[in-house]
Amino acid sequence: MPDPVAVKDSPAPRRRRRFPKLLALATFLSFVTVALAIGYWLWQPATLRIAVGPAGGDDDTLVRAMAEAFDTKDDAVRLVPIATDGPLQSTTLLANGQTDLAVARGDLQLPPTARSMAILRRNLLVLWSASSRGSKPKSDSRVKSIADLAGRRLGVIGASQVNVALLRVVLGESGVNPDKVAVVQFGVNQVADMTADMTLDAFAMVGALNDKTIADAITATARRRGEPRFLAVDVSEAIAERHPLYESDEIPTGAFGTTPQRPDDKVETVGVNQLIIAAASLPEDTAGTFTRQLFTVKAQLAKTVPSAAKIQKPDTDKDAALPAHPGAAAYIDNNERSFLDKYSDYLWGAVLVLSGLGSAAAWLRHYLKRDERMDNTDHRDRLLSAIATARQAQTPAELDQMQCEADAILRETLACHDDGAIEDGDLTAFNLVLIQFHEAVASRRAMLAADGQRSLAPVRNG
Repeated sequence: MPDPVAVKDSPAPRRRRRFPKLLALATFLSFVTVALAIGYWLWQPATLRIAVGPAGGDDDTLVRAMAEAFDTKDDAVRLVPIATDGPLQSTTLLANGQTDLAVARGDLQLPPTARSMAILRRNLLVLWSASSRGSKPKSDSRVKSIADLAGRRLGVIGASQVNVALLRVVLGESGVNPDKVAVVQFGVNQVADMTADMTLDAFAMVGALNDKTIADAITATARRRGEPRFLAVDVSEAIAERHPLYESDEIPTGAFGTTPQRPDDKVETVGVNQLIIAAASLPEDTAGTFTRQLFTVKAQLAKTVPSAAKIQKPDTDKDAALPAHPGAAAYIDNNERSFLDKYSDYLWGAVLVLSGLGSAAAWLRHYLKRDERMDNTDHRDRLLSAIATARQAQTPAELDQMQCEADAILRETLACHDDGAIEDGDLTAFNLVLIQFHEAVASRRAMLAADGQRSLAPVRNG
């Protein structure tokens, strides 16, 4: 007789493993952590060092106000001013990679990789003459035009050669041999000494129209040596054509005083831009963000630093004498790339990586749950065997025992399904076997009840 309880002596179901859920949770948390770290890194403000000098000058004041405005708005770019003794040192630091930005004149010997970010202001060449001595000079002894400078002495404010180089260009284009003009240089703090030097026939300074130093020098000249005469650069347009770093400009009437007006009429001259420059290696996104922030806070800056109103956008033409940085040009020309344009490659790469990781995780989960799938297959085979055993059961007690074992198998199978070890199709197949088992048990139970009634019938008849 077959064993009436075929299921009872089978091995106990394996304990279901819980660590796949923990693995999935750990993987999810890892993805979230990496995503947050990347987001934190992307949205961290970039800090740019900007070299500017001399300390306390107009450029230094403007740049420090700019840095404060950026900090106040909590923008994506922060500025850290680095004090220098002047534009030459600032450009040297930029060329050596010791700073990210620098304030310098456009006609300096800039690094080959320098790119323009913004124009802070236009510096103009101011030329004026005075009498040789006393306050009542003879009219015929004065320098009336640039052509009269040949054989004369010219005082120039600025210890570097950049102003001297500009003057040589102006003299040469005006038909004056630069070597025939004796140039005497003075420091910025030597304006009084320059205007008091009676051996000088004319003076030159380069700066903004609102530069107090220029106005003070002209006033001192008038006080000591009579009313100054301003010298026009009549060939300014030709200079701008032949020397792209310079531009034709004019000094308006009364720029340096209104009582009396100095000058009493507009004066043609040449100008050169005072720039914020950066190395071409500065990331385009950072350069574009800096330029956007600068022109966003320009109006606010102008309230406290009036010179900020003169900030202009650089020339974005590709053939410009000093090209604009591609990032700045993209903002100015409204060609900035969108977020998707910038990071689409990274996003697609992340999708592919996540897809691959998802497939790997699915395979790993399938592999780790192989024992539970084997349990399910074993349970189904045992139920199939139990169907035949149930049809041969001799007592209702055997059927009850088999039913209890089937209930235990059902609980384990449902738990495996909930745990993801078996799919819906496997559960459907198991359900068909379970239905057949229950029908076999019910049929055998009815048959045993009928046999019991027939065996009791003779006893009643007797």
